[in-house]
Amino acid sequence: MYGKENNIMIKWSTIGKVACGFVIGTAGVKLLSSKDAKKCYTHVTAAAYRCKDSVMETYTNIKENCQDIDADAKAINEERYAKQREEEIADAKAVLEKAEAANA
Repeated sequence: MYGKENNIMIKWSTIGKVACGFVIGTAGVKLLSSKDAKKCYTHVTAAAYRCKDSVMETYTNIKENCQDIDADAKAINEERYAKQREEEIADAKAVLEKAEAANA
C-alpha cells in the first residue's frame, strides 16, 4: 500500500517534528528564564501570597464564629438540662408528698 517514497516522507516528517519541537523547546527555555518572565513570576507569587493571607483571615473569622456558636449551643443545652432536672425533682417531690399524704 505504501511505497518507498511514503516511508521516506514519513521519516522526514517525524524528523521535522522532532527538530521543530527541539527549537520551540529551546526558545521556550530562553523565554521562561528571561528577566521579564522572572518579574512576572514574582508578581504572580506575591499575588498568591496575598490571596493566601486573605483566605487565612476568612478561615480565622469562620473558625471564631463556629467556636462562638458551639459555646452558645452548649450553654443552651446546659440550661435546658438543668430545667429538665428541676422539673424531674419537682415531680419526684410531688409524688413523695402524695405518698406521704396517702400514708398519713
